[in-house]
Amino acid sequence: AEYYAQRASAGLLITEGVFINEMAVGYINVPRIQTVEQRDSWRQVANKVHAAYGKIFMQIWHVGASSHPDLLGGNLPLSPSGINPNIKVYTHDGFVDTVTPKIMSLSEIHSTIKDFGIAAKNAIDAGMDGIEIHAANGYLINQFFQKSTNNRTDYYGGSIENRARLLFDILDEIINIIPIDRVGIRFSPRLDDLGVKYDDETEDLYRYITQRIENDYKVAYLHFNGIISTKIKTEPEQVIDIAKCMREDYSGTLMINTGLTKEISEQLLNDGYADLFSFGIPFIANPTFVEKLKND
Repeated sequence: AEYYAQRASAGLLITEGVFINEMAVGYINVPRIQTVEQRDSWRQVANKVHAAYGKIFMQIWHVGASSHPDLLGGNLPLSPSGINPNIKVYTHDGFVDTVTPKIMSLSEIHSTIKDFGIAAKNAIDAGMDGIEIHAANGYLINQFFQKSTNNRTDYYGGSIENRARLLFDILDEIINIIPIDRVGIRFSPRLDDLGVKYDDETEDLYRYITQRIENDYKVAYLHFNGIISTKIKTEPEQVIDIAKCMREDYSGTLMINTGLTKEISEQLLNDGYADLFSFGIPFIANPTFVEKLKND
C-alpha cells in the first residue's frame, strides 16, 4: 500500500500482474485476487492511493504454460496446446526448467474465463478504479494468439478469429460484471520470446483484434508493449513503430510502453500517435519519477 501510494502522482497507476486463481501462478511471492481475504487486503492499497488523489487499475493475468508444478501444488501448467515453452521460471528453489503443460479442456477454458470475471469484480469491490487484462508477454491469452503455442483444432484454434476468441470471451464475461470503461487491455504484438513466436499472421491477428475492439468494445484504453522480434532497432524506435501501426486501426485511447523518454512521449502525443505513456522500470526505483519529469 505504501509503495503504490508513493507513486499516486501518476495519471494512472497500473498494479503488478495479479493472478486470477491458483492455476494462474507463474512466480513466487506474487499476489492474487481470488478470495474475499485477498480482495480485502487489496482494499488497503486502493484506499491509500485514493487518499493521495491517485487512480489505480489492477492488472489481472494467467501465465499459462510459463509455470511449473512446484508453483501449482504439483499440477501441470495449463496451456492451449501441450507445447513446452522451454524457458526457466522462478520457484522457491530458484530457477527451474518448464515442463510440457496440460492441454486445456473446454471446461477448463470456460472456468478460467469465469475466474477472470470474478477477479475483475473483486478488484472493483476492493476499490480499484478499473482493471487491465494482461494479454501480452507470452502468457496465457498471448499463447492462444500465436501459432507457435496454439495448434488446437477446436473453436479456440486454427483461424485468427478462433485464436483471438479467448480474449473476447474474457472481455464479454468481464463487461457483464463491471463497466466497459473500467477495462484496459495490454498487448505485445511483436513479442518473439517465452515460447511465443512472431509469425506470418501476427500482424493480421492484431489488426483483427484492434479493429473489432474499435467497432464493438469502448474500453478504457489499449496498452502496447514495445518488445519486438528484431534487435535492429532501439526500444524507442520499436515502440514508435508500434504506436504508428496501431493508430491506423484504433482511434480510441492508446497507451504505449518500453524505452520511453519524456521527449519521445511528448513528440508522439503531439503527433497524435498515442495518448498515454507508461513507465515501469524507472518508476519502480523512483517514487518521485513524475516530479523528476516535470523538472527535467
